[in-house]
Amino acid sequence: MRVFDKNSNIFRLLSESISQGILVVNEQQEIVASNQRSDQLFGYDKDELLGQQLSILIPSAQREKHKKLAEDVYWEDIGIREMKGRNLSGLHKNGEQIPLQVGLSPFSLYGNKYVLTLIEDLSEIKEKDNQIYELNTQLEKKIRLRTQELRDTVAILKREVKRRKEAEDKIKDALQRERELNDLKTKFLSLVSHEFKTPLSGILTAATLVGKYNTEEGQGKREKHLKTIIGEVRRLNTILTDFLSIERLEQGKEVYRLADFSLSKVVNEVIYDANMILKDGQKINYPQNIDDTIINQDERIVGLALTNLLHNAIKYSSEDTEIDFRVNLSENKITFHIKDQGIGIPEADQKHIFDRYFRAENVLLTQGTGIGLNIIKAHIENLGGSIYFKSKENTGSVFTMELPLART
Repeated sequence: MRVFDKNSNIFRLLSESISQGILVVNEQQEIVASNQRSDQLFGYDKDELLGQQLSILIPSAQREKHKKLAEDVYWEDIGIREMKGRNLSGLHKNGEQIPLQVGLSPFSLYGNKYVLTLIEDLSEIKEKDNQIYELNTQLEKKIRLRTQELRDTVAILKREVKRRKEAEDKIKDALQRERELNDLKTKFLSLVSHEFKTPLSGILTAATLVGKYNTEEGQGKREKHLKTIIGEVRRLNTILTDFLSIERLEQGKEVYRLADFSLSKVVNEVIYDANMILKDGQKINYPQNIDDTIINQDERIVGLALTNLLHNAIKYSSEDTEIDFRVNLSENKITFHIKDQGIGIPEADQKHIFDRYFRAENVLLTQGTGIGLNIIKAHIENLGGSIYFKSKENTGSVFTMELPLART
């Protein structure tokens, strides 16, 4: 201690010029020198620490560990060494613990061993660390909250975008349907004008000619023109019936009546009616094994569908051809096949053949409304059945219609 007393002014001058606390400890762990910063840090007056054991500045829980470190580490390889930083706690005079960072530098002076201890108060740093930790915790909470708010906002926006997209799609569909409806109206008016004008002109001409043949010799010609009138009237009646059927189907007013009826009776009526419009040399092959057969279905719809299919087969087949009419009956369903040797349906048009007002490219110059197949398909499907076909252009077509027989 005398050494530091003799040089106290120099020590004071050097030690007071830095902001860290300085303690010098001898081999006996006595404090032989301290600067003002150390005295203030531990709460002691000037020179009050001199001669005290270093242990008074060490919390009791750490003294045993410090003693062992001093024996094992502090005094080996005395000389200039790099200081070893350690996170420690110091003991204030009032008993409070102070977080410290301590650097140790052993040295020798006049044959005596000492350790220069540099002490830095970490209280402010710890306080700032705690503040930073608290700020980080609050920031993380805010980030989590903000992230969740953003997720909720994104989810709301996604739902809104989806809703608007659906609304936009509905508007587009409505506009498309409106355009299609306008196209259908235009096509319908054109079709009605043509389809009604032609038979009416035929009726007018035939009626005029009938009046000119008023002698007995003109009876054959009168009958011919009367037959023309009857045929054209039937044609007009068929067209009107089809249009009325469309209206009932669209409004859901079509009523189906299932009942037992004779299959041969309906087939005979259909074929009899078809024979009236056969071309020269055309022949209908009558279905086999249907005599005395009773089925349960809507008799009106069965007759309507078979009439349409047979008339189409006749219309789109040439003279001297056969139309094959077959019926297959099983326990739960009845199947009708109508095969012709006509012009067939172009492959590109086949996917539209049941569309309303559609007419294949190769029949545009042939009379027809393009609604018959659409109507019977709707009726058949409403009754739980199905209708389909196979066709090859310039070879012919086979239309197949299936209907259930169970009561529903």
